[in-house]
Amino acid sequence: MGNKIVVAGHVCVDITPEVVSEKVSSLHEIIAPGKLIPAGDITISTGGAVANTGLAMKILGADVTLMGKVGKDDFGDIVLRVLGQYGCTDGMIVSADAVTSYSIILAIPGVDRIVFHNAGANDAFYVEDLDMEKIREAKLFHFGYPPIMRSMFQNDGADLVRMYRTVSEMGVLTSLDMAMVQEQSEAGMADWQRILAATLPYTDFFVPSVEELLMMLDRERYHAILEKSGGRDITEVISLEDDVKPLAERCIAMGAGCVLIKCGAPGLYYKTAGDDFAAKLTERTGADRCDWSGQEGFEDSYVPGRIRSAIGAGDTTIGAFLTAMLDGYSLRRCLQFAAATGASCVETYDAHSGLKSFAELEARIDGGWEKNRR
Repeated sequence: MGNKIVVAGHVCVDITPEVVSEKVSSLHEIIAPGKLIPAGDITISTGGAVANTGLAMKILGADVTLMGKVGKDDFGDIVLRVLGQYGCTDGMIVSADAVTSYSIILAIPGVDRIVFHNAGANDAFYVEDLDMEKIREAKLFHFGYPPIMRSMFQNDGADLVRMYRTVSEMGVLTSLDMAMVQEQSEAGMADWQRILAATLPYTDFFVPSVEELLMMLDRERYHAILEKSGGRDITEVISLEDDVKPLAERCIAMGAGCVLIKCGAPGLYYKTAGDDFAAKLTERTGADRCDWSGQEGFEDSYVPGRIRSAIGAGDTTIGAFLTAMLDGYSLRRCLQFAAATGASCVETYDAHSGLKSFAELEARIDGGWEKNRR
C-alpha cells in the first residue's frame, strides 16, 4: 500500500442528464418556458473533492482515508456504496440531522455547464468531525472546497484556519483546493483575502483555479477579464504575466509553499517557495527535494484522444500531482503526471474510469504525447 493520505471536505452526488442536442451558441436555444427538452441517459455519480480527488489518489496507489459528511438518506447510501467499492468508507461521517449534498449538472453542447447545487451536510462539516488520530498518521492532508461549505468560511474562516494550523503543527503536509461561487452569494461576499492570509501560512500546497483565485483576490481584474472574454472561457484571454503570475506571487507571499493554479484546457501554472520549503518536503517525504526550491513556470496540457466530459478533471489532476509528489518523483515529472491525468480524465464521462497508472502515463509521455501549445 502507498503513502497514507487523508482527503476531507466536500462530497456530493452528481446527477447528469444527457442533453440530446446539436451544439448551440445560446442557452435560450435549448431552455425556454414550456419547451420539452430531449434527454438521453442519466449519469449518477459521486462528486466533490472527497470522491474525485480522494478516489483518484486511491486508484493511483495511495493509502487513502476519506472524511466527508453525508446524510442518512438515499443519496448518502449512493455515496457510501461507491466509496465502499474502493474500501474507503471508514472515515466517512453519516449524520441523521443533515441531508446529503447533490448537484444537477446540465452539460449542453456549446455552452458552459449549468449546475444546480444543494450543499446539504457540507454546510455542517466542522473541525470536530475530523478524526485527528488518523490524520496524525498520514503524510498528507488534503481539503477541498471550503467556499461551498458554510462552516468553513463563516467568521472569517475561523474553523478553516484552526483546522490547518492543527494539522500543520502535527507535522503533516497540507493541501487546499477551492471552488467557484456566485459573487452575490454568502460565500462570494466573504473576505477571502483575509481568510487566505490566515490559512496559507499553514498550507504547503495551494491548488485553486485561476477563476477562483481572481474572484477571491482581485475582483476588479476578474470583472475586466470577464468583459474581455465576451462570454468565452476566461482562460482563452488571460495573460500569464499580467494575470496568473501576480496571483501566484501573492499566494507565496501569504505563506503557501507551492501554488498550482489550474488554467483550464491550456494547462497549469506553478510556483514554489524557496529552500525552506524544499527542506520541509525532504524531511516530510524522505526524498531529496532540492529541485522544488524557487521554481515557477507553465505546464502545457496534453492533447486528449477524445473529449467526453471535463467533470472531475481538475480534481484528478491535483490528485495525480500530490500522489506523485509523495511517491518521490521530481517536480518536472509530477507536473507531467498532473497534466496527463487531466487529459486522460476528459476522455471519459466520469472522473475515474479514464485514469492511467503512472507507469502507463510515463510511457505515453516519453513516447512523445502531443501537447497543446499556447
